[in-house]
Amino acid sequence: MESVCLGSCATLSNSDIVKNPYVVMKGYYLPFYRICQYMFFEYKESSNPIPYLEAVSFMEERVRVIHEDGKKDLLWALEHPSLYTAGTSAKPEDLKSPQFPVFETGRGGQYTYHGVGQRIYYFICNLRNRFQDPDIKKYIWMLEESILLSLSHFKIQGERREGRIGIWVVCPDQKERKIAAIGVRVRHWVAYHGVSVNLNPDLSHFSGIVPCGISEYGVTSFEALGVCVSVEEFDNAFKENLEKVFSAL
Repeated sequence: MESVCLGSCATLSNSDIVKNPYVVMKGYYLPFYRICQYMFFEYKESSNPIPYLEAVSFMEERVRVIHEDGKKDLLWALEHPSLYTAGTSAKPEDLKSPQFPVFETGRGGQYTYHGVGQRIYYFICNLRNRFQDPDIKKYIWMLEESILLSLSHFKIQGERREGRIGIWVVCPDQKERKIAAIGVRVRHWVAYHGVSVNLNPDLSHFSGIVPCGISEYGVTSFEALGVCVSVEEFDNAFKENLEKVFSAL
């Protein structure tokens, strides 16, 4: 079962009413008496695991219609069945003992694992609309910031590390482990793919690869840190923080 929405709505104050019965927000026209909470992107949610190639096909078509037809940006929340993906920098020796299907992908990065219990957020975003001058580094920083704010909401302190893409946590044993990964591809200045956050996946499934090419650091999850969170709770936190970060531009 899937749902597509533009978020919840709220009534505008009288001061927002203008002669023209539409309020202009970032180039989008909305009826003056309602404003969508997630006004800068559409939101799609899939409750059943989505096959990887099906997801890529969907994203590539969305990139096309954003580029050619000016369709709105899209945040898609989903999970994949267990699989590995190889980014453009993946090294063959980092595929140690593949237990699951392996897919080569055009996103940046190296090998990563996806599976049930890991929440994926594919953000298909027109960088020309978001930035005066498209800035991929700033875009990735903003994705990181959205994750950090969302982790903080559940009392988890995520951190950036120079030279190590993704979001890291210092665990109770004082070892650093990755809790969220980031991989992005850009076509026609439309970014796609996105981020993955470990809620409660089977962490042993990462053992078939060297995650993101970094062998000296492991992976962790909400569950491993003793934090219980539902998919719905984290989805709500992430989409709200993504909207907060990107609407501040």
